[in-house]
Amino acid sequence: MEQVKALILTGFGLNCDNETALAFELAGAQSHRVHINALIAKKVRLADFHILALGGGFSWGDDHGAGVIQAVKLKNHIGGDLLSFVEQGKLVIGICNGFQTLVNLGLLPGLDKDYTRRSVAITYNDCGSFRDQWVHLAAAPESPCVFTKGMQAAEFPVRHGEGKFIADPDVVSALFTGRQVVFQYANEKAHPAEGVFPLNPNGSVQDIAGICDPTGRIFGLMPHPEAYNHVTNHPDWTRQKQMQIRSKKAFGMQDTKGIQLFRNGVDYIRERVL
Repeated sequence: MEQVKALILTGFGLNCDNETALAFELAGAQSHRVHINALIAKKVRLADFHILALGGGFSWGDDHGAGVIQAVKLKNHIGGDLLSFVEQGKLVIGICNGFQTLVNLGLLPGLDKDYTRRSVAITYNDCGSFRDQWVHLAAAPESPCVFTKGMQAAEFPVRHGEGKFIADPDVVSALFTGRQVVFQYANEKAHPAEGVFPLNPNGSVQDIAGICDPTGRIFGLMPHPEAYNHVTNHPDWTRQKQMQIRSKKAFGMQDTKGIQLFRNGVDYIRERVL
């Protein structure tokens, strides 16, 4: 049976490619870490893959804004390949810097299925500083997002200085109406944070932490699901272990929410594309 192939982009300041590759491997895919220059030079063909992952880090040092240079290089050199990749029903996930790149490219939010127009932005945190913390997330069960199927809540870490999601009120309204808001920052009961810091770590409007395009096949989020690839990644894992033991349940035998997210994408390709 043909394997699901995930391309994880590397190069020039990206630093979460190994974790993202591991997460896809644990989710059942074949991971390939590919330098952006190999794509631009056509030494590697995007068409040979089923999932494209733009991971976290600080591409080109974010010197001209987070994800800006990476978006310009991708659009100028393989913009047509990216649009063809999407048209073929394949998947794209952008995490942190990757999310910033996707909105700069216009692949997100893809309102009216226009994948060339930029209509949202991700900018500096309201707190004025870099945030490195775990956050609670409320998932929208009615969202078409392929990656969050079956999820109602999650916990992942954030690591960013530019994570505030902003857009014109009519765009934000369209995102909610179209069920494209996938994750919102929340409290431990999965109720939206209502802008309260540090539950909402950056001041994102309407607590938006992740969005998808209308098809649900392009997904971007600021938190890092690849960083929750094992139960012991969670800062409260020792307490969780004792609670499981006292409930006479096996500890660490199920996928973390992070791996579940990646597995949803891999399963989708197996069922719908291969």
